[in-house]
Parts: sequence; C-alpha cells; structure tokens
Amino acid sequence: MKRQAVERLEAGGGGASRLSEWEQLVVEAVGSVIEYWGFKANEGRVWALLYLHGRPFCAAEIGRSLGLSKGAVSMVTREMEAWGVLRRLRGAGAGVWQYEAETDFIEMIRRVLTAREARFVARVKADLERAEKAAKRAAPPEVVERIARMKALAELVERAVEAFLRTARFDVRGALGILSVKRPAAKRAPPQAEERGRRAARWA
Repeated sequence: MKRQAVERLEAGGGGASRLSEWEQLVVEAVGSVIEYWGFKANEGRVWALLYLHGRPFCAAEIGRSLGLSKGAVSMVTREMEAWGVLRRLRGAGAGVWQYEAETDFIEMIRRVLTAREARFVARVKADLERAEKAAKRAAPPEVVERIARMKALAELVERAVEAFLRTARFDVRGALGILSVKRPAAKRAPPQAEERGRRAARWA
C-alpha cells in the first residue's frame, strides 16, 4: 500500500499527501479497485476523499490532501465530470469551483456503461457486421455462419446493456442505499403549534 502511494505521488507530482493513516488506507483501496476496473487510480482516490468528508472540496484542497499537482487535479476532475461521478459547484463567496462526490450508485453505473461499455459493444457489433459482409465474398459458408453467430451474441449483449440503461434494474437490492448518507430528520413542531396550524388551514 505504501509503495502504491509513492507511485501515485510520483504520477501526480504534487508533493506529500496530508491524509491521516486511515484516510490514506481508504483512498488507496478505492483507487486500487478503480484502477483494476480500467480507470485511473487517482479518479478513485479523489472520489473516496470527497465521499469520506461529505462536503465539496476546491481543486487546491484536493491537491493538498492527495499530494497531486494542479495539472493532475484539473485533468482528473475533468475526466470524472465527464463520467458523471462528481459534480462541480460554484463555491460561496469567492466563487471558486468546488467538487462534490456523486453518491447515486445506479446513476454512476448507468453513466459509465453509457460512456464506455455501450459504445464498446456497439463498435464490436459494427466490426463483426463488416467482417460478415467481407466473409460472404471470400470465406466458406461455415465460417460465415460462425461470424453470424458471434454477431448475434454481440447483438444480445447490446440489447442487454440497452435494457439496463433504460430500466437500471439488476439485483443490488442490498447495495442501493449504501452510499446515501441519512440527513437529520426535521424537528417536529410542538402539539400546540400543530393544532394552531390545523385551525388556520380550516379558516384559510
């Protein structure tokens, strides 16, 4: 884990991280998972930092916290905005842009699938369609049939992805609310105040 942290700092070029030990462990763990999925580790680290603190950070805060350069933060936040896994907000007072983690699990998956997997599957299907047309002119019938079967599989996967993007339904019933943080319930008015409110409503 420490070796990974050093590699992240060298990649970012911003200097030493200012995180506590437990924060460092969390952001590096999330960064490793995101990197395993084919994204940049710093995207996972930035998201984990914002989610942990539950408030927007400006670019300078992100850079100081994670030891990333200004350029690295700018590049990472721009890519994360494109993926839809963080939101950019205008800070109060000074008007500095701030960034907040997206916590809607389903929406994050939908956006990533739309931006990456759906396009990839569509590209594979298009390539197989071109291959099938070319094979019909030069390849034996059994080869053409195999290509057609592969194209049919690609079409099936494409329909499955499209169906998910339309309905966002798959079996994660135990995980949907994991990232959502419960906010304190509003205080209920005293009984006397509720009664006065009901009387006022009747006469309105």
